[in-house]
Amino acid sequence: MQYEVVLPAAGSGKRMGAGQNKLFLNLLEKPILIHTLEVFEQDSQCTGIWLAVKPEERGFIQEMLERYGISKVKGLPDGGAERQHSVHSCMKEMKQVDIVLVHDAARPFITHDIIANLVQSAHDFGAAIAGVRAKDTMKKVRDGVIEETIDRESLWMIQTPQAFQFDLIVEAEDVAEKVGFLGTDEAMLVERLGHEVHIVESSYENVKMTTQEDLVFGEAILQKRAKKQ
Repeated sequence: MQYEVVLPAAGSGKRMGAGQNKLFLNLLEKPILIHTLEVFEQDSQCTGIWLAVKPEERGFIQEMLERYGISKVKGLPDGGAERQHSVHSCMKEMKQVDIVLVHDAARPFITHDIIANLVQSAHDFGAAIAGVRAKDTMKKVRDGVIEETIDRESLWMIQTPQAFQFDLIVEAEDVAEKVGFLGTDEAMLVERLGHEVHIVESSYENVKMTTQEDLVFGEAILQKRAKKQ
């Protein structure tokens, strides 16, 4: 089942402390952004990639796409101050498709199997997101004091991709823009419409490259996968 994917790539990556867009940092001599793009470039069901970028980085990213043979990128619209604005910028330029995925450009380890499950679930139910079950004991804390222990059986740690039927995510983005609502992810915008969002179990390897420590984990994942090939 075919889909197109939106990748917000205009962040600053302050927590990485790299002094540049973290997506340009290397994992085993290849930029994080390219690792992520190659997942979708190599997926036969992906018919288009949209990258929201900083205007001053557009030329560099275009050169990078050519250097690594990334051919599915359909547009590089300006990213916004927030992730939600970047996604909406891409959605405004997209033509009607069946399913749209939104994925963190700094999550290079998503697999084709998980993507396929998300696309199928979004096709069946309208909206689906990737997540993993919470492994640690979870406690609600206020002012440094534990108020209660939360049953972790009902808790999931949410990842991306998040997958939606095209008309649904367009409506959710448009409504949020009109009322000035800023959500933490696209699923939250869809939830505000009263629409159910289904969850697809993902992998703990689908980590986001956020801090320097994550780069160490990322290289370990790549090395482990290389040994299996």
